[in-house]
Amino acid sequence: MSSSENPQTARLVSDSQSEMTEIILPNDTNTLGNLLGGRLMHFIDITGAMAAYRHTRTHVVTASMDHIDFIHPVHVGDLLILKASVNRAFRTSLEVGVKAWVENTFNSTRLHVASAYLVFVAIDQNGRRVQVPELKPVTADEQRRFADALLRRRHREAEAVRRKKERQAAAEVAAATS
Repeated sequence: MSSSENPQTARLVSDSQSEMTEIILPNDTNTLGNLLGGRLMHFIDITGAMAAYRHTRTHVVTASMDHIDFIHPVHVGDLLILKASVNRAFRTSLEVGVKAWVENTFNSTRLHVASAYLVFVAIDQNGRRVQVPELKPVTADEQRRFADALLRRRHREAEAVRRKKERQAAAEVAAATS
């Protein structure tokens, strides 16, 4: 039985890696013929969700897109290649990294155009969180991404606490002045 057949078994990164290729058409672009940032984020979200779904084998919802770098523009007619890997699985959530390249079909060059980290939450059909299988990193790169994902999670948690305190303080000021 492979690691992807039993939901309780730790899964390998390679069990859930996903890839998607899109040709960029005029309705995907702005007036300069460059891919819209929101459209690129949509493609990133879909590719990341495929990896998350493959890992969890249940429904997943996007909880956050922590960080995205738009490095180079993508033009009409280019091929956009997106690759996603699960970086780390937590109790009911997982972090997925997505990297995007553009391939110019006329000169066969590839250029890294964007990277992002997304967090997905596994849920059942009633929208309740469910536990996800562990991730077993094997290669040195997978182990590095596994460790880095925990650091990003801690940063997200600290930022959530900071924002909550900020909202509470603003609510107290609003209540005192009304």
